[in-house]
Amino acid sequence: WDYRCEPPRRASSVFCLWQARPPVIGILSALGNFLAQMIEKKRKKENSRSLDVGGPLRYAVYGFFFTGPLSHFFYFFMEHWIPPEVPLAGLRRLLLDRLVFAPAFLMLFFLIMNFLEGKDASAFAAKMRRGFWPALRMNWRVWTPLQFININYVPLKFRVLFANLAALFWYAYLASLGK
Repeated sequence: WDYRCEPPRRASSVFCLWQARPPVIGILSALGNFLAQMIEKKRKKENSRSLDVGGPLRYAVYGFFFTGPLSHFFYFFMEHWIPPEVPLAGLRRLLLDRLVFAPAFLMLFFLIMNFLEGKDASAFAAKMRRGFWPALRMNWRVWTPLQFININYVPLKFRVLFANLAALFWYAYLASLGK
């Protein structure tokens, strides 16, 4: 995990995107869905060995193309926009993450998953009405302490990795909402 990029002040910051390791993030996302399926089978006491391979594939696509790149640029953006010298920088970053990024990212998650599942706009609207607020409230409960640690104590170059290791379980929760 060799990170040598600066916050996006240079043209080379697009190259730095790949330091977010989209393949690893895609795999972690897929594992979250796989974990949700395994938990669901145990909960229902199902003995079948069949799994929905489409679920982990959709989560891998989402992790590879959206979670990794967006998280990478968001953490760099926060570091640039709210430098450490600013009074209460950690609190300001946390509020930006929790009140702006989290709701937008969750809405994007529902939208992309709806698209990858081949569902129409009415299915997206129904899923948003049914699942967005419960998921956002759970997000605030689970992710606020994790993001406090991530933003304030984890070096910038490891924040995406830290968040995505924690997201393994978060994606299992989100996948369970789809059932």
